[in-house]
Amino acid sequence: MFEQLLPSLTTLGVTAMVCGAGLHAWHGWLGLRRLELGQEPRRQPAEEDVGMRIEMAAMRERVKKLEAIASGVEL
Repeated sequence: MFEQLLPSLTTLGVTAMVCGAGLHAWHGWLGLRRLELGQEPRRQPAEEDVGMRIEMAAMRERVKKLEAIASGVEL
């Protein structure tokens, strides 16, 4: 009788070990993500910040022109 149960018990044991290892890896990955989310965001280099400001100014100009056109003001 034990000879018939041995393959099933072995399969059950291996499955439990694989699930335990996967759960341990999952908890490790979640801990890593918590550390990454807890860090302060990185500052962008000054060149990108200046470029962003220029782009924002250009977009504001476009919006002002579109608002003037929509209100019927001649440019």
